[in-house]
Amino acid sequence: MTLSDREWIYKQIIDFAQDGILFAAETIFGYTSEEAIGKSLDLIVPEKLRERHWKGYLRVMETGESRYGSELLKVPAIRKDGSTISVEFTILLVRNHQNEIIGTAAIIRDVTEGWKQEKELKQKLKFLED
Repeated sequence: MTLSDREWIYKQIIDFAQDGILFAAETIFGYTSEEAIGKSLDLIVPEKLRERHWKGYLRVMETGESRYGSELLKVPAIRKDGSTISVEFTILLVRNHQNEIIGTAAIIRDVTEGWKQEKELKQKLKFLED
């Protein structure tokens, strides 16, 4: 990949992201870049969701369409230490100069604390309603 191709990819990621890029994947998932580069997303996708994830990914790559470019996807993810966290993300399709899809980029945020608080509130409401 030439530098101009890389610049084109970076420009797309910044120009079309629905969110700001705030944290490195290392901060969220615990993997260093050396540990993660070249590896499958199965590093962070829970085993029970992998089949669904890959079917969705292949569909997006074939059709060039995903609703998660503008809508948040909220899913569980796995950290290097095996703990489960809750993440939200949007994706964008990355294209080359010929407008061919060459991959996706995701802007991810860890929302575990907010998810826990919401779960606790729902439990309290249910208790009060019973």
